[in-house]
Amino acid sequence: MPRIAFGAGVRSTVGACAARYGRRALLVTGGASLRAAELEQSFATAEVHIEQVQIADEPSPDQIDAAVRAYHQADIDVVVAIGGGSALDAGKAIAGLLRPGNSVLEHLEGVGPERPYQGPAVPFVALPTTAGTGSEATKNAVLSQRGAEGYKKSFRDEALVARDALVDPDFLQTCPRSVLAANGMDALTQLLESFVSTRSNRLCAALALDGLKQARDALLPLYEDPSNAEARAGMAYASLLSGICLAQTGLGSVHGLASPLGAFFPIPHGMACGTLVAKATDINLSAMQQREPEHPALEAYATVGRLFANEQGLSRQEAWDALLDRLWDWTQSLQLQRLSAWGVTSADHPRIVANSRGSSMKTNPIVLRDEEIAAILAVRQ
Repeated sequence: MPRIAFGAGVRSTVGACAARYGRRALLVTGGASLRAAELEQSFATAEVHIEQVQIADEPSPDQIDAAVRAYHQADIDVVVAIGGGSALDAGKAIAGLLRPGNSVLEHLEGVGPERPYQGPAVPFVALPTTAGTGSEATKNAVLSQRGAEGYKKSFRDEALVARDALVDPDFLQTCPRSVLAANGMDALTQLLESFVSTRSNRLCAALALDGLKQARDALLPLYEDPSNAEARAGMAYASLLSGICLAQTGLGSVHGLASPLGAFFPIPHGMACGTLVAKATDINLSAMQQREPEHPALEAYATVGRLFANEQGLSRQEAWDALLDRLWDWTQSLQLQRLSAWGVTSADHPRIVANSRGSSMKTNPIVLRDEEIAAILAVRQ
């Protein structure tokens, strides 16, 4: 768990934060490099010299290895990543490998030899500029190799967790609305899947429920008006909690599908999650009612439905209906694109289903049949 600083303006402390670890920092940014320029004065005041690596789109193993080769001998004291989940995941992976100097493919789950990571890792500081992945609070760096033989896999180790997470909601004011929508639905999905996960526990359930309440109240207001400071803070907080929760509980069928979708097609992760979460929830509810009617996740889903409806007296069925209604409403209101907009066709479903049973699917509340997973894909075709 990182040391967390949360609130408007905490980005200005990044230089002092980095200086605790040394005077040479590697700054990893996403596509919007101007965000890094905002922080140059903070580094200069703290007398921290910075080198910079830019990671466009979702990070690939080749990008990580290239950065490690370039800075392995540069005596970097701290890696600072600023951006969305992709930039933070890239920073995490680079920080983990700068000192060992080896390829990330040696440790990537389900790809190479999966050798245990020995470290040591360079200290890592995370500044999320979006509200979605919660990567600032997790131990896994998700890397993508796109194409027909593509994959989306994690380099995962406790040593990769950020030492410090500076969560400044004001970054969200300049996010495009489409990014706010996709990332917001990613955070909401992570909270929901954590809450009903087979590894859910009382502590994470409490955090997830608090995050879901924040998302309920802040997601649409932020999408409609990014200048809404209360909504910015609410979604930044919800996203942070989603990362904390998923790190402990795992996720579910939506993220199980988002992995092959992101590997085979150029669909942003949050867009995939937001497009599928309503139908995936519907399928989970139906499968449990048919095969495991006493499953505790049925009551967990009802709890979320009552929260979203703000009606604690609802019956289970009424609560499930309220939950599904809200999820479908958000999918429409946030103008999330259908899978077909990214080139997905029904002919691709068997390949996607076959590659969906990774770590996230293993903590789905019920084991779904292939035809049930395909039905999730079909609804937003």
